[in-house]
Amino acid sequence: MELKERFLKICLPFTQDQNLIESLWSEIQKKYTERERYYHNLEHLENMFSELDSVKDRISNFSNISFSVFYHDVIYDASSRINEEESSEFAKLRLQKLNLDPDCIGKISEQIIVTKAHQKSIDRDTNYLLDADLSILGKDLETYIDYTKKIRKEYSIYPDLLYKPGRKNVLKHFLALENIFKTEDFQEKYEVQARENIQFEIGGL
Repeated sequence: MELKERFLKICLPFTQDQNLIESLWSEIQKKYTERERYYHNLEHLENMFSELDSVKDRISNFSNISFSVFYHDVIYDASSRINEEESSEFAKLRLQKLNLDPDCIGKISEQIIVTKAHQKSIDRDTNYLLDADLSILGKDLETYIDYTKKIRKEYSIYPDLLYKPGRKNVLKHFLALENIFKTEDFQEKYEVQARENIQFEIGGL
């Protein structure tokens, strides 16, 4: 399913205003196709949905998690430390226009914030969102190397002197976790390869 079609489908239960849906989609598309986005773009969203579709029967509220995917990186500035907070606020305002239930808006906002630290949640849906977001870490080495190049491009404002130690800290943080992936499904699928990939990248930094 194409992203636009998917967005339309999740909005329709809340509003019949096609112009509103179209404008919200256009805004998302514009944000995720900004020139400096090499990884955090529409392809990233497509990959996340591909992963989540495979475990859809385990997710209790697929509508909420879908909105969280669409908005979790809507604000992305490599030099900012508050992207998730700003994306969360951005999402709240748009979801209010769609007349979503305040509890759902609160849940989606919370899920977006949690993608900042990637700590295990007591909420299973949130854990699936986090795992889909990090699934790239467990892909084959060629795909992983391509991902690391795209991330480096996004952080091109920083010289290697700053980038490499920072990146190494991020990677070591993942390795220090008991499990990088929070759900059994993703642990079985990606945990071993993710650790190998991360070790490989650290070795090259």
